[in-house]
Amino acid sequence: MLIALPLLLIPVVIYNLIVLFGMTGGTAAVSPDATLREPMFSIPMASGANWEVGVGDALLLFALVLLFFELLKSTSSQRVAIVNHALSLILFVVCLVEFLLIRGFATSTFFLITTMVLLDVLAGFIVTIISARKDFQIGIPGST
Repeated sequence: MLIALPLLLIPVVIYNLIVLFGMTGGTAAVSPDATLREPMFSIPMASGANWEVGVGDALLLFALVLLFFELLKSTSSQRVAIVNHALSLILFVVCLVEFLLIRGFATSTFFLITTMVLLDVLAGFIVTIISARKDFQIGIPGST
């Protein structure tokens, strides 16, 4: 049953934890956007510039990798895939409500995560519809 859970739930939960517990420097609360932009490490580039990778950048990279695996999972036509699509739709609605109504979620990072969840929902439903249409057409005599 765990396979039915959308993988993109992980970055959404991580983001929620950052917003809820995103405090740095002792007792002073820092905005989630500032926490996400805070550099984790810096990579020197050949041009002489330093590429600073922040928490939000790493979270987006992680979410993109998980989106890839979600798209691979969406090609399955098992019953668990239908449950996964439904749970992904619920996750998208939750993300959209958080983005629109809760102050700490109105950041570009969370918007991009929400967009990835939407793409997962759309891809899942589209792949399921196309594969069902092909299965249906195979059973019709005289169809190509």
